[in-house]
Amino acid sequence: MKIELTPIAYINSVFKDNRKKITKDTISKITLTDDFTEDAFYGIEKMTHLEIIWYFHLSSKTIKTMAHPRGDKTIPKRGIFTLRSPHRPNHIATTIVKLVKREGKTLTVYGLDAIDNSPVLDIKPADQSMKNHKF
Repeated sequence: MKIELTPIAYINSVFKDNRKKITKDTISKITLTDDFTEDAFYGIEKMTHLEIIWYFHLSSKTIKTMAHPRGDKTIPKRGIFTLRSPHRPNHIATTIVKLVKREGKTLTVYGLDAIDNSPVLDIKPADQSMKNHKF
């Protein structure tokens, strides 16, 4: 089975490559592609948190079944499905972020651990239980 996905937006991040330590303690912007109008965000201001589903576009195509958390070799290896590693079978990532503001087709968010120009595959309202999530 072949699955094709099309980016709905792109991320503007301070992290320009994957060689630096990427943290969630940052502000990022997400801008919809030309395929969407700002109507796609109608009502999003009522949300406090969003789930951003994005693609590890700079990840090597190497799939690892085990890895050291955050690449730190002093920490024992764990299975890939227990980590946020980019070396996943489908290179898909998801992050819960805090919505800071919306301006037209652009969202400003806090807590997105993505590299600049990462393609966004989907945006969903986060579960209400995430309102108290520590960022």
